[in-house]
Amino acid sequence: MATISSIGLGSGLEVESIITKLVELEKAPLTQLEAKAALITTRISTYSQIKSLASTLSDTALKLSLSTNWKAVAASSSDPSAVSVTGSGTSTPVASAFSIQVQQLAKAQSTSTESFPSASGVGFGTLDIQLGEWNAGSFTAGAGSAISVAVAATDTPAQIAAKINAAGAGVTATVLTDSTGQRLLVRSSATGEASGFRIQAVNDGDTMPDTSGTGLSRLAFDPEAGTFGMATNTVQYGQDAQATINSVPITSASNTFTDVIPGLSFTATKETTTAVEVSITSDTATMKKSVQDFVTAYNAFVSFISEATKYNAGAEEAGLLQGDSAAISMQNALRALVGATASGGAFQRLSDIGVSVQQDGSLAIDDSKLTNAMKDLDSVRNLFTGDATEDDTSDGFGVRLKSLMSGLLATNGTINNRTEGLKSEEKQNTKDQDKVNDRAERVETRLRRQYTALDAQMAQLNALNTYIEQQVAQWNKSTK
Repeated sequence: MATISSIGLGSGLEVESIITKLVELEKAPLTQLEAKAALITTRISTYSQIKSLASTLSDTALKLSLSTNWKAVAASSSDPSAVSVTGSGTSTPVASAFSIQVQQLAKAQSTSTESFPSASGVGFGTLDIQLGEWNAGSFTAGAGSAISVAVAATDTPAQIAAKINAAGAGVTATVLTDSTGQRLLVRSSATGEASGFRIQAVNDGDTMPDTSGTGLSRLAFDPEAGTFGMATNTVQYGQDAQATINSVPITSASNTFTDVIPGLSFTATKETTTAVEVSITSDTATMKKSVQDFVTAYNAFVSFISEATKYNAGAEEAGLLQGDSAAISMQNALRALVGATASGGAFQRLSDIGVSVQQDGSLAIDDSKLTNAMKDLDSVRNLFTGDATEDDTSDGFGVRLKSLMSGLLATNGTINNRTEGLKSEEKQNTKDQDKVNDRAERVETRLRRQYTALDAQMAQLNALNTYIEQQVAQWNKSTK
């Protein structure tokens, strides 16, 4: 039968309690290490937030540093329902005004077949679809090759339409059903004169197109070869959009005219009988917003670091990053930069355009002063970009701010270096905790071994003591 043993039975001591307390003493350093680990984790999270705020500030700095930001324009149309205007993104337009008149909208070529019974076949062979341009009944093929669509004798109009659409031939086919049956509506996929189409029907076994106007040729469209098939119905030939800008003719295969005026796209939606006036003016609202975005991002960044590094005397609490040299140096570098002077130009400080430092270190904008400064856009641009003249090699405020933020955010920059340092501390803390736990485990093993041996010895001594007591008692009885 198995025996049940427990440390302390032989010695009569509360060994488990003794071992537990001694092991707890060995683990005492864990309390401090765990508290330090929690602080390090929080600081890593704090630096993650700093990095995010710095990235936002860097983005605003980039915008301020670009000359194109200070050349933004706003375009307006006197009749947006007829002509709308947007920036094309390929270049920067200059402030100006134009008169636009639309004589013709771009259209896609379209036509239709005669009506066929919905369940019947049309013919068999191939439909060769070629894109190109029609001019006075003459067809000029485009650069691409003709696309052949095989038609079976049993194919219905709906099945033929599906095959045409799947072929990617530059045309789309739709089935129209009416009281007489079904007919195909065929249309170019794109607008413009060069996106017209010719469809030739070639019967199986033939090499020349069928122009009979029977069988599959009823789906053909080839007016150059004769009046049959779809050529017998109403045709809308492809046409380019036509307009004039300040009486100068312009054309486009679509209803959008791109870069006829550098940096602008005009979209025509209807023909006009009178000119539509388009004006291009400096977009000071967008420029002012870029300054406001910078101020907002700067205040968020500096405020966060100030809160993290300060000491709250009332609550007797230190900020998470109090005494953190990296955080403090970033804050000081930014404050020094916003108070710096730019060389040359009518505006040399941010305060000259209405951006001033407040008592708490944040920035505030005097809107009326900034609006007035925008009247001299070249000087405002020079303050931020430093490129007012070709021989001006100085960096504007936006350029210097972008450079500073790029350095902070670089792989080997301040933020990443400090974050990696904290992560190294976190790893070392984990190792230190493991060492304490390992040491406590070894101590517990040693104590259990020692107390087990003590128990065995005490059990032997107790047994010997009992034996002696029994012998003495027996001897006492025998001497009476």
